[in-house]
This record gives sequence, structure tokens and C-alpha cells, in this order.
Amino acid sequence: MQHALSELCTQMTDAYSIPAEQFEHESVKRGLRNTDGTGVIAGVTRIGSVRGYHMEDGVPVPAEGRLYYRGIDVMDIVRAHNSAGTFGFEEVSYLLLLGRLPDDSQYTLFKSILESARKLPDGFFEDMILKAPSANVMNKLSRSVLALYSSDPCPDDMSSENLVRQSIELIARLPVIVADAYAVKRHYYDKQSLLIHTPAEGSVAENFLHMLRSDNCYTREEALLLDLMLILHAEHGGGNNSAFACRVLASTGTDTYGCIAGAINSLKGPLHGGANQKVMEMFRDIHAHVTDPTDEEEIYRYLCKVRDREAGDRTGKIYGLGHAVYTISDPRAVLLKQCVAALARKTAQTNAFQLMERIERQGTRALYAKLGTKKRLCANVDMYSGLVYQMLGIPEELFTPLFAIARIAGWCAHRIEEALTGNRIIRPAYRAMMERTEYVAMDAR
Repeated sequence: MQHALSELCTQMTDAYSIPAEQFEHESVKRGLRNTDGTGVIAGVTRIGSVRGYHMEDGVPVPAEGRLYYRGIDVMDIVRAHNSAGTFGFEEVSYLLLLGRLPDDSQYTLFKSILESARKLPDGFFEDMILKAPSANVMNKLSRSVLALYSSDPCPDDMSSENLVRQSIELIARLPVIVADAYAVKRHYYDKQSLLIHTPAEGSVAENFLHMLRSDNCYTREEALLLDLMLILHAEHGGGNNSAFACRVLASTGTDTYGCIAGAINSLKGPLHGGANQKVMEMFRDIHAHVTDPTDEEEIYRYLCKVRDREAGDRTGKIYGLGHAVYTISDPRAVLLKQCVAALARKTAQTNAFQLMERIERQGTRALYAKLGTKKRLCANVDMYSGLVYQMLGIPEELFTPLFAIARIAGWCAHRIEEALTGNRIIRPAYRAMMERTEYVAMDAR
């Protein structure tokens, strides 16, 4: 089989070769990015906003990063819940879905609906999760979301009430599916005992830790920290890859489950949601190959090798650095760095935190040395989120699924907004770069 495939693929080199200059000649905006680094405007939204620069005389000027949910600075939401010692992801989900902050009675009703929606359809765990295990939880999550279509009594109803109902059920069920899929993955692939817990009352963060841990035990401090992670990952504007993928699918008129499954598959990629896991892989690789992890210059030299595809995963990526919008700072990364610093002191992991700080400093230096300083670089949310999860004892296989558990709130809001306001299929153009040729009969080839 492998030999046969190799034989066939020797013929396809030219078929998938497009020189970079052809993109430039046709003024193609690769990655839907303008030449100045700003994004191509593909739509409008009232859900989320990401600010990383401001325009002066038509030129983007770097600025401190800001993230807004329905016009509210996410840092204000975080500060309010930190001060009160309360869970905020449910409030954020309400805000994103319904467009406003709930009052006390609305919030109580919303939380009760979420809790009651956690139960998976009858037979779903046995038929969809247990009988079809996957080594990758994101793969299982995507397939499970698609399978929920079959148990929905009105899966194609496009009324706003039905779309909100589907969204609430997805927000409630994704953590359950992820916890169950991980338990089954551990059993089949890691040869561990199979432990399945029923959903519990409480916040999304509390329920997830209850289902994940074999003894169901967690501290309130741990749950509040996970809740913070969910808040920070819940939404990031319509231009991020997974939200845009969701909107592209929604523009066709397809069902909610197809839209969300597409967003999950987008997030699975290491250049998107999978980057936090890649940061931790890079962290271990550096720790293994750098003789003295306190030596800034040795770390710099090794990161130059990573940058030049001579070390690491040979992609040239220094994961956790740089962002499509943020320039001076990613507000999520700034907050998480502060959390990690405090956690490191409590958990005796100060060395790990300090090494990550050195990677941030020297990785930025290595990239500037090669690329110049025209494009501003800052640590993004993935740089420190993996360390937070590690300190919570969450396995790396769940880093990206946890991202999905949070982002489902934003995805569903974008799905509804596109379905109710888009009114046109998203269909960009591609310039065809090929010569006209004649068909040649088999015996003449």
C-alpha cells in the first residue's frame, strides 16, 4: 500500500506547486490578510471585538490589546467575578447568546436550564462514545456533535428560539461529551480503568472537574481558576478561524450541528486551538535540549534553531508568540501570566514559570532578529494557558477540548447572527492559475 501510494504521489508534485510570486502578481490576500497585516473585512458583528492596534492616516499603530464581549471589556467581567468570588462563564454565555447581561431571575433560570440540559440523549454514551472510541478527543467531540442531530426533534428549524435552545444544549453537553470521551480514550488506548461519572449540579467548571477526576474532588479555588479560563476563551470576534468557519457553514443554511462540528475541526489545528498543547511540547523539548534552563543566551541560541527549522518540530514556529491582531499585548495572556506566577509559588513550580518567561523573552528576540521589528510580537493566550491547565492537573489531551468547551458560547452566537442577518452564502473567489490542455485518450498517454 505505502509503496503504491509513493508511486502515485511522484506524479503530483507539479499539480500542487504554486510559486509565491503568483500570489503577489494577482494581489491575493493570503490568509485573508492585507499587506499591512490587518484583516480583510468579511462581515460585521455585534458579538465580540478584538483590538490590537488603531489606525492613524490609514496606517495601523500598535496598541495595548483589548477584548470585548458585546461591548463589555472582558477584563471588567473577570474583575467583577474575582472580587465577588463567583463563577462567570454562565453569565458570559448568556451575554453572548442573548446580547445583554441577565438580571438575577434571568440568570437563575438560565443556569437551571443549562444544568438540566447536561443529560445526553438515551443511549448516546453507549452507542456514540463507548462503541466508537477515538485516540483524539477533538475528533470524538466533532463526531458526537454531528450525532446529536439525530436525537434533535427539530434539527433544521431556523427560528431564533430553536437556535437558542440548540445552543444552550450544546454549551451544557460539550463538557459531558469531552469528559466521557476522555475516559473512554484512557480505557481503550491507555489501558486504564473505565470510570464514568454522571453530571453534577453547579457551574460548568465545577461539573467538568467533578466528571474528570476519579474521586470527583476539587477545591473551589481550582474550579474558579478553570472558570476564568472558560471566560477568557469564550469568544474572540468573528475573524478567528473557527468562528469564521462556523459562519461560512451557517451562511449555506445548514444545521447548527454541522456548523459547530466544522468549528471544532478548525480549532483542532495546531495553528489555532491546538497551539497551547504545542507550547507545552516545545517547553519540554527546550528543557530536554538546553543544558542550563537558567541561561538566557543558551535558550536564545536554541530558539534560533527552532525558528530556522533545525530543532523542535521543524515547522519554524515558536508557539505562543505572535497574533494576527494583538501587537503590544494579548490581554488574556497578561492576565494568565499573573495567575501562573501566583500559582507557581503555591505549587512549587516557580522554575517552570521562570523558564516560560525566558522562552517568551528570547523567542521574541529570536523572531525579531530574523523578521525585523516591523511586525510587533507579543505572547498570546497559548503561551501560559497550558501551564495553568498543567497546574490544575488537566492532561494535555484535554487542553484543546477545554478551549472548545469555552468557545462553544461564541460559536453559537456567531452561528445565530449569521443565520439571522447574513442572508448570503459566503463565497470568495480563487484565481485559476493553469494552462488550457486537451484531453488525451488512455492509449495515447
